[in-house]
Amino acid sequence: MRTAYSVENVRAAERELMARLPDGALMQRAAAGLAAACADLLPRVYGARVVLLVGPGDNGGDALYAGARLARRGAGVTAVPMDPERMHPGGLAALRAAGGRVCGTVPDRADLVVDGLLGIGGHGGLRPAAAALVERIPAGAVVVAVDLPSGVDADTGELAGAAVRADVTVTFGAHKPGLLVDPGASRAGVVRLVDIGLDLGAPGPGPGPAPEAEALQHADVARLLPRPGASSDKYRRGVVGIAAGSAQYPGAAVLAVAGALRGGAGAVRYVGPAADEVLARYPEVLIGWGRVQAWVVGPGLGEGRGEDVARVLADPVPVLVDADGLRGLDPAVLRARPAETLLTPHAGEAAALLGVPREAVEAGRLSAVRELAGRYGAAALLKGSTTLVYDGHRPVRVNPTGTPWLATAGSGDVLSGLGGSLLAAGLRAADAGAVAAYLHGLAGRLAAAGAPVLAHEVAEALPAAWRNTTRP
Repeated sequence: MRTAYSVENVRAAERELMARLPDGALMQRAAAGLAAACADLLPRVYGARVVLLVGPGDNGGDALYAGARLARRGAGVTAVPMDPERMHPGGLAALRAAGGRVCGTVPDRADLVVDGLLGIGGHGGLRPAAAALVERIPAGAVVVAVDLPSGVDADTGELAGAAVRADVTVTFGAHKPGLLVDPGASRAGVVRLVDIGLDLGAPGPGPGPAPEAEALQHADVARLLPRPGASSDKYRRGVVGIAAGSAQYPGAAVLAVAGALRGGAGAVRYVGPAADEVLARYPEVLIGWGRVQAWVVGPGLGEGRGEDVARVLADPVPVLVDADGLRGLDPAVLRARPAETLLTPHAGEAAALLGVPREAVEAGRLSAVRELAGRYGAAALLKGSTTLVYDGHRPVRVNPTGTPWLATAGSGDVLSGLGGSLLAAGLRAADAGAVAAYLHGLAGRLAAAGAPVLAHEVAEALPAAWRNTTRP
């Protein structure tokens, strides 16, 4: 499990650790990790051209001390300050003693640029002086951000203006939510975590702070996946109902059923006008209303099927609501349900549910998924470049798998069926959403292999993704 902590909790852990260490020792740990990461990115350190963009805070000090280490190994290191009067004095002295230099402008050529302009406490995007330096970063240089790309909000991943686009981010002590959640995550590049000794598990006498966000990994997913036992039958494994499809969108029903059949439940029951298409592809599917352990409602439903949505929501079993089923949802109805509900909107659907512009959801994905869960009293899976799952209890689950090739028609229908099947197999709504997103993203990668992929191919790759996750 990868966990991300708020700036407040990271700062508290840093203060606790600094109180036990010699003065400056924590910065030296960070600088050593940063210098090692930079060295790994260079074909060779000796003779490399390294530029440091230096801000007035501790990130600037980290960059200067790291630059001094690289200079001692023969790199040509140039520091370019955002404010020459406010450079970290110890770091500046170390750089000069190692043979580095300070320049008022960004050189035209560089092999590697270190972004030490702003730290995790920065807000509001880059100021003009910092933005001017970033605009001069030489083309072709590898950009390494110190702790967080400058201009990205560490707690939310939001961008309030110009921000650095890094190839690699070297972050210290713990991940920050802004490194995991878009749009900030897309600016971070590859994230390398350097252990500097922070004890975020238990910084005080209590159990320690809760992370703000977490990303499942293979082992976490494997522990959650349902497995049949010796006494299992199709009913004990769970039956998932799919209320989907229409005369206009019969394929949505087929794809939702495809995802459900590979999701771990014992049987799939289909309700809707696309029964012939579903049976032609999947003869093992049950047809018609009946007893189920969970429902999926909405994919390709079209208009005029409000009675089906209401009937599904009235059934006291977990329900996944997607696509057309999300239209006009009443929060009071969802809050009154005796079983869990999982909503799976994309940004446009989430915007309609929240009554805000789509751009607001895309710019503030973390706040949007939290607002969805709070307003509707349900677990929410917000689809997109960073898929988030939240049920009202910290932390937010951030999905680490996927590929841009999954932005294809029908992909969300497969995800819905898969999530509903996991609900029927007994997973909690937040777990079902997170595991479904993980497997769906991994299947997308396997099916695409770097090329365009169709939604039914994603469904067909789900068994391989499942095996990949559970392989010892």
